[in-house]
Amino acid sequence: MKIIKILVALLMGALVAIQFVGIDKTAPDFNQENDLLTRKTPPAEMAQMLRNACYDCHSNETQWPWYSHFAPVNWMLEKHVIEGREKLNFSYWGEMEFEDRLFAVEEMIEEIEIGEMPMPGYVAMHKSAQLTDAQKQQFIDWLRSLQNIDE
Repeated sequence: MKIIKILVALLMGALVAIQFVGIDKTAPDFNQENDLLTRKTPPAEMAQMLRNACYDCHSNETQWPWYSHFAPVNWMLEKHVIEGREKLNFSYWGEMEFEDRLFAVEEMIEEIEIGEMPMPGYVAMHKSAQLTDAQKQQFIDWLRSLQNIDE
């Protein structure tokens, strides 16, 4: 019984100690003129869908939720944001090569169609990111319209 109490105390101590290992929530600088929403000026409803379902992980405008203050959850969130920005960062849309933008649009359409984006875990914690079938189709239609624009 004494060993269990020691183990519990050590575990609790470790949980407290890891709270002092924070994450970098600093928003990287970027030129707003290069942001997707600035360059493409989608309809207001589409812009809101993008902000709710995509921008936390795929832009430099991450809105960190309250639970991002607690380790080890914050480490997982930071990892997701870093990976999301590496794959696609809407804040740098205007800096991307035209072919890369076309590829990104194709990938977004595919991810939405197969239900991979927005990520189910993200949607579970952010109900505003949950898209109806009609909204998904509206999103896909808007993305397809981007493929027809020669920049």
